[in-house]
Amino acid sequence: CFLLLAAWIVVDATRSLHRTQQRTLYTRASLAPAVTLEHFVGAERPDRTEVRHHGKNTLPVPAAFRTFQKRFCRPTDGSARLFGYNQGTSERWFGPGYFVAKYTAGNPVWAARGDVVVDYFEVPDGPVAETWPAVIPNTQGLQRFVFAGTRDFMRRVSKHVSIGAAYKGERSLDQYFVLVREDV
Repeated sequence: CFLLLAAWIVVDATRSLHRTQQRTLYTRASLAPAVTLEHFVGAERPDRTEVRHHGKNTLPVPAAFRTFQKRFCRPTDGSARLFGYNQGTSERWFGPGYFVAKYTAGNPVWAARGDVVVDYFEVPDGPVAETWPAVIPNTQGLQRFVFAGTRDFMRRVSKHVSIGAAYKGERSLDQYFVLVREDV
């Protein structure tokens, strides 16, 4: 019970961060240990097991659209990547925003932005968690205005917290989001 309460205190604290604070946190997180794919799904979870991260972004949208969840799972093929999508109020209008998360190593420009990229140029090409909505390309429907051509670069803040910076193509949007992993 105490651990659950502590987790929600962290979620509330991260949701209180405004854009300047998130930008500062993202910059300072460049000095933290590298974030790994295991940070997002845990080391022991089986393939296709959903792990939720509670988030708050700094986009200039109504407050109801600033809180969301990024949901991650391991693919069944054993590759060094994760599948995921965004769940929140905006999902009913803009779709799930599927992505593939992977390491940035090998791309020096990307690696300078973060150790893991949440890449909306790609969508899962294999089975996802059973409860997730149908996988659709980010170039389809209204979600193309939000997710198509976007990449989020991730950095570690703590054991359960990460921070991301959004890019459209290779251009920084100067928009950020903080995530808190929910442990089951």
